[in-house]
Amino acid sequence: MQFKENAVMDLKVEQDFEIYLQGIVREWMQVLTMLCIVLIPFFLLLDYYTQPPELHLRFAIYRGATTVLVILEYLLIRFTHPNRYYPLHGYVISTMIGLMIVLMTVDLGGFNSSYYAGLMLVLMAVNILLSWRPIHSVINGILVLALYLGFNVFENQPFDPRIIVNNLFFLGSTIIITAAISWVRFKLVRSEYLLRAELLGTNKNLDQSRAEVLRARDALWGEMQLAKMIQTALLPRRTSIGHYEVAALMVPTDSVGGDYYDIIDAPNGKKWVGIGDVSGHGVESGLIMMMAQTAIQAIVQQDAMLKPSEILNEANRVIKENIARLGTDRYMTMVLFRLEDDHLLVSGKHMDVMIYRAKEKKVEVIPTNGSWLGIVDDLGSVLEDVRIPMGIGDIVLLYTDGITEARNPKDELFGEERLISLLESNARLPLRQLGTEIFSVVANFEEMQSDDMTLLLLKNKG
Repeated sequence: MQFKENAVMDLKVEQDFEIYLQGIVREWMQVLTMLCIVLIPFFLLLDYYTQPPELHLRFAIYRGATTVLVILEYLLIRFTHPNRYYPLHGYVISTMIGLMIVLMTVDLGGFNSSYYAGLMLVLMAVNILLSWRPIHSVINGILVLALYLGFNVFENQPFDPRIIVNNLFFLGSTIIITAAISWVRFKLVRSEYLLRAELLGTNKNLDQSRAEVLRARDALWGEMQLAKMIQTALLPRRTSIGHYEVAALMVPTDSVGGDYYDIIDAPNGKKWVGIGDVSGHGVESGLIMMMAQTAIQAIVQQDAMLKPSEILNEANRVIKENIARLGTDRYMTMVLFRLEDDHLLVSGKHMDVMIYRAKEKKVEVIPTNGSWLGIVDDLGSVLEDVRIPMGIGDIVLLYTDGITEARNPKDELFGEERLISLLESNARLPLRQLGTEIFSVVANFEEMQSDDMTLLLLKNKG
């Protein structure tokens, strides 16, 4: 009898939770549609500035028709009550906006067009804002990906296979990350609701409620660890590029990190290395980091003959737009290197570049000049390309501020001097072991890690 009563009570709680969830989805659906109504026509400015004049009218028609449909969708949501079919509105919004962006990619050359990046923003906006079940995020992502592939395959335009692999890689990664975040958010909402329902029902189960809180906390921790694992899995694992041996290590803090590095072998044979840091850390910084990685990859794939300063200037426009869409005030430091046999061509603003000169057995420190990304629209006047000679055996050390700003119990910074000394005294070690030794010394210096830590080493093998 008691078992039957408990089963009936559990069923009632689940039914109440579904009603509660439908209400949350409806509220966020209204927010999502309002954002779309404002942003879709606003991006006509981007079309006008970046796209061929002959496509301006067509893109305006696409955006106008989509905006009208989203307005109708908003009115439908606004004047209907929550119900079990509310997730369909999310699919409808994704399909309408995704179709608009896909048609633009078709007009701009199919798979070779960089406008596919807008699909990642659609996935992020819908899948992260809506507190729906994680399966909807997966299905929604596959639906948007199918639209992109279907229309562009049907048009049968010529494309570079490396570009489509790159595009699908980042679209697929976005689906995985947004589904993971959706899973975290849904479980957190459900745990919060069940705990609140239990606490309101009776105070006799206080100890059990505390245990539920602890379990919810532990579950959330595990899911954030999963998000961190996904992020680090997307980073390159190369050990060499051109004439250079490479070793890279990254350790985020307790949450998803905002550090960035990449190693790019462009189609025309040019070799690129970049490192940067998004202000703050957490899921938001991690998303911006991925956006930056996608932007740099896309620009280099399309025109690898650009100088580092030109690539950063183009990437800055994309990053600034994306930060504005997220409604945050983040910014990003970044330096980008083009690797040549006997020198590096570098541009950007980040931590100082340290180079161990093999002949002199001393470290040379080269400051970086420029401006942070994501603050102003155009960096053309402040970015410059600097040529750094490289001898055989020279080692370049790139790092983020989590290394030099690590603090010991006496509140002393690890600082550049300790890092220089560490590099000079261990330069004879194999490159990977050198990076591990630096991380180990910093970890022993700082009792508890307070910021993301990343370092990247390059050695000219000649």
